[in-house]
Amino acid sequence: MALLQIAEPGQSTAPHEHRLAVGIDLGTTHSLVATLRSGKVTILQDDLGETLLPSVVHYADFNVEVGHQALEQAATDPVNTLLSVKRFMGRSISDIRFEHPYQLLGQDNEMPAFMTAQGRKTPVEVSADILLTLRRRAEDALNGTLTGAVITVPAYFDEAQRQATRDAAKLAGIPLLRLLNEPTAAAIAYGLDKRHSKKEKIQIIYDLGGGTFDVSVLRLNKGVYEVLATGGHTALGGDDIDRQISRWICQQASIVHQEGPEFMALQILSRQLKEQLSSAPAVQASWGHWHGSLDRATLDSLMAPLIDKTMSVCKRLLRDAKLTVSDVDAVVLVGGSTRNPAIHESVAQIFKQQPLCSINP
Repeated sequence: MALLQIAEPGQSTAPHEHRLAVGIDLGTTHSLVATLRSGKVTILQDDLGETLLPSVVHYADFNVEVGHQALEQAATDPVNTLLSVKRFMGRSISDIRFEHPYQLLGQDNEMPAFMTAQGRKTPVEVSADILLTLRRRAEDALNGTLTGAVITVPAYFDEAQRQATRDAAKLAGIPLLRLLNEPTAAAIAYGLDKRHSKKEKIQIIYDLGGGTFDVSVLRLNKGVYEVLATGGHTALGGDDIDRQISRWICQQASIVHQEGPEFMALQILSRQLKEQLSSAPAVQASWGHWHGSLDRATLDSLMAPLIDKTMSVCKRLLRDAKLTVSDVDAVVLVGGSTRNPAIHESVAQIFKQQPLCSINP
């Protein structure tokens, strides 16, 4: 079947006009931009060959740094280095009950702002700086002006959070084609929408990122996706695993753990240790006068309460959708935190099948 492109009067594409469209994953801890070339997805790189862009912005007196350069400033200038701003998007100060190192400005019923060396910065403005960096990367890689983008958002995002994302795209000069729910994007990435069958298919998308967890139950029927149920935690992810490791290190070093800017460096160290343990049985660590090692078994015990929370959400969603584990045809793991072997094993155990995780999460 041929695809028809329909345009409003005066908005049709000029003959031979070269249109450039991309897909953007605006993540809590990392973001990226991709495009379709000759029918294949290509993740676009920066000048150094990096694909993942840390979702971090550092506001110095006279310039703005985004990504890896900004992340390097987190330990030395935490007040002006903003991380995980997606957690604040479209939410009022009264809604924010998770731990964070920032002093928020504004009324309880308003979206908060952060005070930086360049003045007040809202989550929309910070997200716009991240999107602007991705836009420039795309235009450099594709050698042209961006004419459209699809941006993914969590399925649980309400209209205020979705509108905040639209505002950020507009501020970054990105023509937004549409917002696409992340679980639907994940299912499409694995080609689950092309599994031809006469009967409907039930698919679970388990998405554990850096700052958020959400799980969705999708039903595919005759090529059309329907979201049967969604759930999760808007403040549960890899950041919380890092905090668990930070507290453990403080216990080993006999110091008092405090949430605040002075412990940002410890948070970064904890993240590095966690990532190394995805492929190593144990790693060496040091903090102050303490030197020791962290092994995978200890990490698993630190993560267990967080994993149990995600498993409880999965069980509740199945009940809400009036489904059993035997009804599930496929489970997809999304989000960088799902690289951890303990999470992979827990998901496989509860759904009684090996989850799909071959694509970079």
